[in-house]
Amino acid sequence: MVYPSDIESKLGFDTIRQRLQGYCLSSLGVRLVDRINFTHDFDALEPLLKQCLEFVQIIERGDTFPSSHYFDPAELFSKAMAEGSYLDEPDFLQLAYSMGTIITCRDYFIKNQEQCPFLFKLTYPVTLTNKLILRINQIIDEHARVRDSSSAELARIRKRLREEQSRSRKLIDQIYRFAVEQNWVPEGALPTIRGGRLVLPVLAEHKRRMKGFILDESATGQTVYMEPAEVLEANNEIRDLEYAEKREVIKILKLLTDDLRANLPELTKAYEFLSWIDFTRAKARLAVELDANLPVLSPRPFLQWISARHPLLSISLKGKRELVPLSIDLQDDFRMLIVSGPNAGGKSVCLKTVGLLQYMLQCGLLIPVHPDSKAGIFQNIFIDIGDQQSIENDLSTYSSHLKNLTYFIQFGNEDTLVLMDELGSGTDPDFGGAIAEAILSSLLNKKIWGVATTHYYNLKLFAEQNQGVRNASMRFDEQNLVPLYILDIGKPGSSFALEEV
Repeated sequence: MVYPSDIESKLGFDTIRQRLQGYCLSSLGVRLVDRINFTHDFDALEPLLKQCLEFVQIIERGDTFPSSHYFDPAELFSKAMAEGSYLDEPDFLQLAYSMGTIITCRDYFIKNQEQCPFLFKLTYPVTLTNKLILRINQIIDEHARVRDSSSAELARIRKRLREEQSRSRKLIDQIYRFAVEQNWVPEGALPTIRGGRLVLPVLAEHKRRMKGFILDESATGQTVYMEPAEVLEANNEIRDLEYAEKREVIKILKLLTDDLRANLPELTKAYEFLSWIDFTRAKARLAVELDANLPVLSPRPFLQWISARHPLLSISLKGKRELVPLSIDLQDDFRMLIVSGPNAGGKSVCLKTVGLLQYMLQCGLLIPVHPDSKAGIFQNIFIDIGDQQSIENDLSTYSSHLKNLTYFIQFGNEDTLVLMDELGSGTDPDFGGAIAEAILSSLLNKKIWGVATTHYYNLKLFAEQNQGVRNASMRFDEQNLVPLYILDIGKPGSSFALEEV
């Protein structure tokens, strides 16, 4: 369970989700990115993370892996389910290419199952063979057109059609040469097609000198497009043959669609596999961008991160300046960490780094930490970050904070991680500090895990005098009066309010 409902936007995970969508090759992957959610099911989470890690290794090895024809067939499959329906030639060609991608992906994992055991397991439901692809390729050519050889009748119709078109062209050429000699044709004009019929452009003043039928005229009306009477019969025959060709093509496409319909259960599983590959590939691409790793996993709550980096800050600072990594740990003896230090010293970034990375991990994403880091799984993540004043509910900033903290105490347990920014702020310091101390005490009594930032001196004393909680501070260069963004665990920090003046 996570709290509040807008935790993703507060932590920045919505931006991570958008970045993942950008790495997807099709709507297949995008749909799965949309469905990413926080889970505390270790048995479900571990395979997701291992699949992602294996795909990162594929990218880093530079292996050739399909990255084209990730096609979403949902609309086509829906259309094909109806008896008597048919798909068009381009649809079949796209499906054939896409099915080829599925088979290539599956064969890669089968061949490399020792290096990719978790990705290999994804191939189990995929029983798709080349049979349907070969069938499509026998009927549809590379230009997305039904082949003449698809049926004897289609071959006969198209042969006759070519003969009639040739005869019509010869007739029109003869008449055209005569019309040019008589100066009936506009200079430079050639025979053309109007309404699917071969016609001659004729100057309007000469239209009655040619036997035939006017099918169209130019915008100015100075030129008319005439079908010579001698060509009428040939054009009619062409039109009849074109209709016959269309009927035969539809008949062939219906039969091919019947084949597809019979294989829909098998195809559905195959495209679910392709969806997952697109999704996992996108996660791996993001991991490569973030230089992310898979920490040593534990099914119990635990956190020991080495050189953790805020992913969004890492991206925004790339090429500008180096991001100072964060090393932090929460363990059974010290489940709560109180972080103090100067304003703009990195306390809130520290807090959001913990929240975002843990949330990413429990959504099945690799995280930017040193690979020797260790990470556990929390049942709940609760955060109280930022100004949450509500006009609708008539809540002040401080009241909204108290509402959140009350929720933490009420619903938190030994498997809950809470993150609290500027604990106790927003009201009279004398009361705020005392209330914050009482909240900390309640959280500790329930053995809740957490990180809190504060400026209150009494909370620093509380951490020194109570078991299960430690002080930490963001290091500050007192000589140059600049923050160093380094977390020191074990000692409180000063706000350096006077020194900065």
